[in-house]
Amino acid sequence: MIHRTVTADHQASYPDPISVRQGDVLQLTGEEYDWDGHLWLWAINTQGKTGWIPDTLVSRTAGGFFANKDYSAMELSCEAGQILESFETTHGWAWCRSLSGNEGWVPLKNLS
Repeated sequence: MIHRTVTADHQASYPDPISVRQGDVLQLTGEEYDWDGHLWLWAINTQGKTGWIPDTLVSRTAGGFFANKDYSAMELSCEAGQILESFETTHGWAWCRSLSGNEGWVPLKNLS
């Protein structure tokens, strides 16, 4: 765990983001997005929910595409000056927890 200070406000993009469990079947639409040099894929989970997932989350077998770990695209809205605990980073984002206990992804460029 690392303590980080929010340097610029961040507002969550999606109120009900995609999430997957390890082993879940994923449908990929073919849409890709390069965000600050990191590849994101537009995916559909088993409940039909859509959203961006990191390309490293996907494993391919003869049977299709699968999530190789649990993942939630939940973002954490935060304001400059807040102190957050950071637990994991991927694709330019950090999984953080606020002092009030809320968790989600925050862009690394918004953190010191």
